[in-house]
Amino acid sequence: MIRLVLAGLLALLPLFAAAPARAQTEQQTLVDRATLTVQEMFSDKINPEGRRLLKNAKGIMICPRVFKAGFIVGAQLGACVLVGHNNGAWTNPAFYGFGSGSIGFQIGVQDAQIAFIILTEKGLAALMDSQFKIGADASVAVATFGAGVSGSTTAALRADIVAFAQARGLFAGIALDGSLISQRSEWNLAYYGQNFSPQQIVLDRQGNNPGADPLREVLGQLAAQ
Repeated sequence: MIRLVLAGLLALLPLFAAAPARAQTEQQTLVDRATLTVQEMFSDKINPEGRRLLKNAKGIMICPRVFKAGFIVGAQLGACVLVGHNNGAWTNPAFYGFGSGSIGFQIGVQDAQIAFIILTEKGLAALMDSQFKIGADASVAVATFGAGVSGSTTAALRADIVAFAQARGLFAGIALDGSLISQRSEWNLAYYGQNFSPQQIVLDRQGNNPGADPLREVLGQLAAQ
């Protein structure tokens, strides 16, 4: 059974691997899914408090599809985009991978959407590192909520990053501690035609792709309301 689960997880890897012939299409698909994710997760009815946090956010990391599967041995795999927010404008996205593993009694498959609202410069700097492990750095506080949970704004006052998660599947919830977020330099290169770092894209605004304009516009509209 464990072999079957691991085989299934391996079958998902092509969704997140950088295949040169399809890289642009895969990346644009991720950006488009991120656009739909923020529209869904931050509507007034679903998550008004989360949307209020966007107004003063330093940025947001959006993971439109994080797959979790397991039987005794579990794993989560996903792809994410990081968009910065400064001077009232949202930047083009930098690309990241998301992964974690766990051991213990668990069974099921889960498809989750996760949005990390970044509230401090320290939180933004942590996510722009080549690798960031959630819960490993005690100086960076990450608060996790299910979308629509009340009281998030109060708790966020003590957090550098607030993560909202929506999940469907057999698992009761989603655990983020121990998850590793890593830069996808090859995806940045394929999307922008130059080997920009996340710092260059998010802080220096050196990357530009018109395919990201809908995502930036939606974020601007949500933060302005």
